[in-house]
Amino acid sequence: MCGFGVELRPGGRVDREALERMGASLSPRGPDGQGTWTGERAGLVHRRLAIIDLSSRGAQPMRDEALGLRVVFNGCIYNHHELRGELQRLGHRFRSASDTEVLLKGWAEWGEELPLHLHGMFAFCLVEDSGRAVLVRDRLGIKPLYLAEAPGALRAASTLPALLAAGGVDTSVDPVALHHYLSWHSVVPAPRTILRGVTKLPPATLLAVEPDGRRREHRYWDPPFERAHADWAPEDWRDAVREALRVAVRRRMVADVPVGILLSGGLDSSLIVALLAHEGQRGLATFSIGFPATGGRSGDEFEFSDLVAETYGTEHHKLRIPAERLVDALPAAVRAMSEPMVSNDCVAFYMLSEAVRKERKVVQSGQGADEVLGGYSWYPPLAEAPGRGLGTYAAEFFDRDDAGVRELLSRPPEGDPSRAFAAAWFERPGAATAVDRALRLDTEVMLVEDPVKRVDNMTMAHGLEARTPFLDHELVELAAACPPELKLADGGKGVLKAAARGVVPDAVIDRPKGYFPVPALTHLEGPVLEYVRDALTSSAARERGLFRREAVDAMLAAPNEHRTNLDGSSLWQLGLLELWLQSTLPG
Repeated sequence: MCGFGVELRPGGRVDREALERMGASLSPRGPDGQGTWTGERAGLVHRRLAIIDLSSRGAQPMRDEALGLRVVFNGCIYNHHELRGELQRLGHRFRSASDTEVLLKGWAEWGEELPLHLHGMFAFCLVEDSGRAVLVRDRLGIKPLYLAEAPGALRAASTLPALLAAGGVDTSVDPVALHHYLSWHSVVPAPRTILRGVTKLPPATLLAVEPDGRRREHRYWDPPFERAHADWAPEDWRDAVREALRVAVRRRMVADVPVGILLSGGLDSSLIVALLAHEGQRGLATFSIGFPATGGRSGDEFEFSDLVAETYGTEHHKLRIPAERLVDALPAAVRAMSEPMVSNDCVAFYMLSEAVRKERKVVQSGQGADEVLGGYSWYPPLAEAPGRGLGTYAAEFFDRDDAGVRELLSRPPEGDPSRAFAAAWFERPGAATAVDRALRLDTEVMLVEDPVKRVDNMTMAHGLEARTPFLDHELVELAAACPPELKLADGGKGVLKAAARGVVPDAVIDRPKGYFPVPALTHLEGPVLEYVRDALTSSAARERGLFRREAVDAMLAAPNEHRTNLDGSSLWQLGLLELWLQSTLPG
């Protein structure tokens, strides 16, 4: 887990000062070390969070003189021990025990097939002595990789603000991205970001940049959402899901430092704890967070996290956050966002990560299960949806339709780009039913751009590595092939609930579905409301003019009456974007 920056400049000398500014911006992601290298056509900067091979031999940028390769890497390769053994049998010799060095030897051996050998989360840049470079992102986009054009150069970094620090970026708001933001509770799918001048490499993508600057991009993984194992009974799927998750959880214990678990009290994180306990792991450390109730909304799920912690005898840490601390943490949490993220649990993850980092450098977390295994409310209506299901999905999932977006925007884009984007995904081959089509879009796009990004940003702001076993690509492939009716059974995630029986207490499995509660951001009042009001009525917001004043004034007059289709706060959605722009943009 780290942060890195890259400049590829085919026709001139690399701007070392720009690289160093990127490195300074990335310092929270990597507090354990730093390194910079510049050559004639490429430059690399790295900030290290030491998790595997804590010695200086694991430092980056890492160079292999014999192979003529350099690399910077963010993430963790969980099968690096197995790959090391395979590469040694093929004649490669290693000087470190790091997973980073496996990338160098693996590229020399397998070239562009390397990502297919990797189990893990990763973004990396490899530079050959020839001047050729490759940028690669993991299958499910767990690790970020942002791109920006500079005069005569391409820059890349682990965060968007690092590219802004390098300078020369067009920071105007992309109107299509803004339409997406308002349609899907802040999701802006790759390659776009909310800013015109910054893009991001899509998940499961390799971008090759030749010495003369020519570029070639290809997607190396795209699992089919179609039936497999036609002869399997429901019990076979249950057992296969349980075993796949057991393997995924075990893989994510690979580290040279202790690993903890973020325990919300829901099924997903509770099952991770249970499987680790059943594996014989002792001294498990679990961490939960809670907030005061506001507007009649509960602010914690300690009842269930306490039950799990007691059942498995974990070393349990409960963080109770008073309202004033939440307000104080909001500006820092917004600054930690690489992109504006409206989900109210961002600040919860930010504060929880700050506390957890005092005890652990690595944690496992339960993100992804709902998208991968069918846990959300918008999936069951798709089982009977007419046509390919897009209309039903849009009615259930979109925050608002195109007309609703246009009521908010001063300068809306042409057409309905958000529905067109979703339609293109629903029309793609390789998904057998409307439920499959929605799960594919949510797994490969919406999940990447909301919960996955949220966890990475908020944990790495404190130099904490978060690992997500439900996003193990083999588990995702298995889930994609699973019949939809098994996923939708038992109120959602039926096959996972079946897998959890006898492993997790029934009270956790059978509880009503909950969402991470941060009431102060779902019911705006007091200091939080004033924080949002100040942002939306500021001179910067008025000059930017993104939103119609009449719409903003109506929301401020009745701050908790304007709700999105999924019962989010419309005022918080607008306010968060303006807060992010004001805290992130230069000047």
